[in-house]
Amino acid sequence: MKEYKNHFEKLSQIREGKLSLIENVNYFLKRIEENSKLNCYNFVFNDCIQQAELIENKIKNGNAGKLAGMVIAIKDVLALKNKPMTCSSNILRNFISIYTATAVQKLIDEDAIIIGKTNCDEFAMGSSNENSAFGPVLNPHDNSRVSGGSSGGSAVAVAADLCDVSLGTDTGGSIRQPAAFCGILGLKPTYGRVSRYGLTAFASSFDTIGPFAKSIEDIALVLEVISGKDEKDSTSYDLPVPDFSKNLFTDKKFKIGIPNEYFGEGLDNEIKNAIEEQIEKLKSNGHQIFQISLPHTEYAIATYYILTTAEASSNLSRYEGAHYGFRAEQSSNLIEMYTESRSQGFGKEVKRRIMLGTYVLSAGYYDAYYRKAQKVRRLLKNDFIEAFKSVDIILTPTTPTVAFKIGEKSSDPLEMYLSDIYTTSANLAGIPGINIPIAKNKDGLPIGMQLMANQFEELKLLQLTKLIMNYN
Repeated sequence: MKEYKNHFEKLSQIREGKLSLIENVNYFLKRIEENSKLNCYNFVFNDCIQQAELIENKIKNGNAGKLAGMVIAIKDVLALKNKPMTCSSNILRNFISIYTATAVQKLIDEDAIIIGKTNCDEFAMGSSNENSAFGPVLNPHDNSRVSGGSSGGSAVAVAADLCDVSLGTDTGGSIRQPAAFCGILGLKPTYGRVSRYGLTAFASSFDTIGPFAKSIEDIALVLEVISGKDEKDSTSYDLPVPDFSKNLFTDKKFKIGIPNEYFGEGLDNEIKNAIEEQIEKLKSNGHQIFQISLPHTEYAIATYYILTTAEASSNLSRYEGAHYGFRAEQSSNLIEMYTESRSQGFGKEVKRRIMLGTYVLSAGYYDAYYRKAQKVRRLLKNDFIEAFKSVDIILTPTTPTVAFKIGEKSSDPLEMYLSDIYTTSANLAGIPGINIPIAKNKDGLPIGMQLMANQFEELKLLQLTKLIMNYN
């Protein structure tokens, strides 16, 4: 099938009768089957054919929504009524959602077609998509390498042309990092821009929902649809949602900050060179480049893993085998049933994070770790507040390396955690960030670049991304 630049182009072909929506959905279903070894889908919904028929009629009648016929995959941590939601964990292997997440409902209300649920690290905890009860997701550029995590399945589904767009979640880089590893766009919105209702909580003050796509137009359109205040989520903000998709074009010259702390030891040379090349292009196109400092950056990873594990240990206490999900058999008492259900149901990384979180919240350690980390989080946020007084956008690498080999970092959790070194700060500060694919390394593996903006300034990110993609 012909590759379309974005949804607008595809929709116009459907309207003109040059492309059948049903054929389009069948095309994706066939590709998913042919590429099953990538392991990026946990569940595929064949009833999307019926949806396609209904929406094709709405398109012909001129009363279809703004996402009419867009084929979207959603991460298996987002609720969709009467469909499985496992969070890629054995503890929820047979769980069926009884309601639909707000962000997903907004897609459906605008006539998107949900084609399936994508694989991810268990409960969204991981940087490689190797911590899934369904097995690892393979990178489409090199099947011996990781897809990135935790939203690896969502990233691969888009990169391998197994859907138009996908939704992922980002708690510390889980959209931007797999987008970088797979060579596509991935946007983490401002915390509170998109409702978290129906998202299985990992770390509630960090979690965000955002889109993956190959075109910035599709990212803008989906963000526009899923954004906005939701009475079911008290952390969602009541702010007007800009027409992102109609305001992508700008001739504005941006002030761009380059933080010294993001270009030091540990950054792969090919990534550094590719980003420096982009910086030169921006300069030659009239944008102003400033060297800036984000002085508390070195504390970001430690702060992130203290606070997120603390929140995870609290959030995951609800999975005890009594109310729903997996229950261990032949337990002689309630405590034994809880212990066995959690021991057998959770994977190694989830258990590690629950234990870390319980430890930092425990009496005697709360002040030394959790309370101190909250104070450092404020300092990190202040760094960004200060930086955005003089620049519009902050430009950094997305990842320190390209996609690494499957199993390469599994035995060293700390090395794995350092994969998120450039992305966690945006979640700590609650600001938006986007990955832009900018090059490939000598082995043909994608290289990503990250842009970050001040809170609720996603439009600046989208506009500059559009300009950068035009320059390339």
